[in-house]
Amino acid sequence: MTLQTHRLKNGFRIVTENMPGLKSASIGIWIKAGGRHESIEQNGVAHFLEHMAFKGTKRRSSLQIAEAIEDVGGYINAYTSREMTAYYARVLSDDVDLALDVVSDIVLNPVFSSAEIEVERGVILSEIGQALDTPDDIIFDWLQEVSYPDQPLGRSILGPAERVSNFQKQDLSKFVSENYGPDQMILAAAGGVDHESIVRQCEEIFGNLVSRNQNQLLPGNFSGGEVRHIKELEQAHFALAFEGPNYKNLDIYTAQVFATAFGGGMSSRLFQEVREKRGLCYSIFASAGAYSDTGTLTLYAGTSGDKVSELANITMDEIKRAADNMNENEVARASVQMKAGLLMGLESPSSRAERLARMVAIWDRVPTLDEVVERIDGVTVNSVRNFAASLIGGSPAALALYGPVKDAPSVEELQARLVA
Repeated sequence: MTLQTHRLKNGFRIVTENMPGLKSASIGIWIKAGGRHESIEQNGVAHFLEHMAFKGTKRRSSLQIAEAIEDVGGYINAYTSREMTAYYARVLSDDVDLALDVVSDIVLNPVFSSAEIEVERGVILSEIGQALDTPDDIIFDWLQEVSYPDQPLGRSILGPAERVSNFQKQDLSKFVSENYGPDQMILAAAGGVDHESIVRQCEEIFGNLVSRNQNQLLPGNFSGGEVRHIKELEQAHFALAFEGPNYKNLDIYTAQVFATAFGGGMSSRLFQEVREKRGLCYSIFASAGAYSDTGTLTLYAGTSGDKVSELANITMDEIKRAADNMNENEVARASVQMKAGLLMGLESPSSRAERLARMVAIWDRVPTLDEVVERIDGVTVNSVRNFAASLIGGSPAALALYGPVKDAPSVEELQARLVA
């Protein structure tokens, strides 16, 4: 593997990794602008913008964008997260130049025609409606909102329907002008790629972009609370969150090892105790996610209305038990799972390109795999127990409940059980 980086004079960053033997490549532009960069009036515009990128540029119609990539057997896609928007393509190695030309075209030259805005508005409103009709999707939006209330980090990426219904060309153009500068962009490519060729093409395409000052993010303030939506559904959906470490805090590895051991697989404590031994649910898991200045440990389960109280209380008991007796075997197994997941994922050029972009966005460099493995291996039983204990010590929690949850315990009751 050959990892190389380059920075243009205007701040545009390029990171590539050649993977010998591969006949395909993944290439994309990751922009440090997402839902969190929106004002309340803009909520949903970053996602709307991602959709509009495929609806035509100064050089290509929406059909020509699709045909350019699919005529060579590739595919093109995009996504919006809270801190980033990505536009990327997967093609054969001989077509990397074409893919870069198309991806850069949709990022730099969208036309935002009024007719296409109206078409895509309907698509996005349908997407919002679908999310509202999917309990195990919408509950995480509600959990995010109650974890980070009244701040950009807590808002839905899709945005509310009433705002999406009113976005016009000037709203999209304003977000681009505020956030799509070369300093915010990272081009990442992996697979059968040639670094020098990509750098030359980037110089031509991006070299004349003018740097701009992006608005400072409002700090993420995890305050916690509760949201409960009672509705006659087949399942009661339970989601609980605690604040966790941010990306740059090395405790993130401890949080991830804990989440894996606690609820990351079939051998985890939650799966074994709640599902296998007691049969209280079909789906249950824990995960540790992170942002630039904060993070979230999330626990989720779907169960029946008459079992949600028992499930919630057992989950609290298991956190206390983990703080007391999480053992060497569990930590070792979780560490191996994390390392295996990392290494297996990096066999895909798409996963590798995304990792390159994310690491450059966070660290302005790409940590070696040995460095990451060393950090995972450095997580000890004591540090995992201490992390579990930190959840008990009265820090705020956020709770989202949806379905037949009238009798489910409150967030205050669950926290009281934790410290009892």
